[in-house]
Amino acid sequence: MSYDGLRERVCAANLEISRMKLSILTWGNASEVDRRAGVFAIKPSGVDYDSLTPDEISVVDIGSGKQVTGVLKPSSDTETHLQLYNKFPDIGGIVHTHSECATAWAQAYRDIPCLGTTHADVFYGSVPCTRPLTEEEVKGDYELNTGRVIVGHFKDNGLNPAERPGVLVGGHGPFTWGVNAMDAVTNAIMLEALAKMAATTLSLNPNAKVLEDYLLDRHYLRKHGSDAYYGNGTP
Repeated sequence: MSYDGLRERVCAANLEISRMKLSILTWGNASEVDRRAGVFAIKPSGVDYDSLTPDEISVVDIGSGKQVTGVLKPSSDTETHLQLYNKFPDIGGIVHTHSECATAWAQAYRDIPCLGTTHADVFYGSVPCTRPLTEEEVKGDYELNTGRVIVGHFKDNGLNPAERPGVLVGGHGPFTWGVNAMDAVTNAIMLEALAKMAATTLSLNPNAKVLEDYLLDRHYLRKHGSDAYYGNGTP
């Protein structure tokens, strides 16, 4: 079976991570799932973005987690992606970066509060930050447990991954998702921008208040959901 189209899209998404300076060196990765085929494609481990080509993209079975095709071994974060795809069945692409400001919030173990309408256009409330992994979780199946901590945080706090397309893993960094890999990159770009805006706002006014619910609702719902009216749709 050919996965050429899937690998080309995932390669393009990974190159966009580098172009937008969301990661440096070989850090970070993007993936996209083909649920009908039962696989997802992901950046190979430790490969420089500048030299990445579609035929180097790894393809992994979404059920077993085993590599289906590709000469290079898949990203070390593959088990995290696998867990998210299996537990968040409506997402189609995942991105992990170490973008500077979003990672700083993760290292501070702080949610990014919704302080303005720019944030409300993307996230229906704060960007959540998970607890840090325990020593036992890190020494065990670290990447798998990272995914479990993300899923557990959303479940325990009643959060909808469709309404909050990203998370900060405490002490680690951001993960975002979307309908496909490039959409997840877009959300990673927005997450980094929101992290910078929030940090600047709180440096100017440490007592800045979160956005009122009525304004949050208006800005988020005009772009998302059945009653959205922003834009002109797809030609």
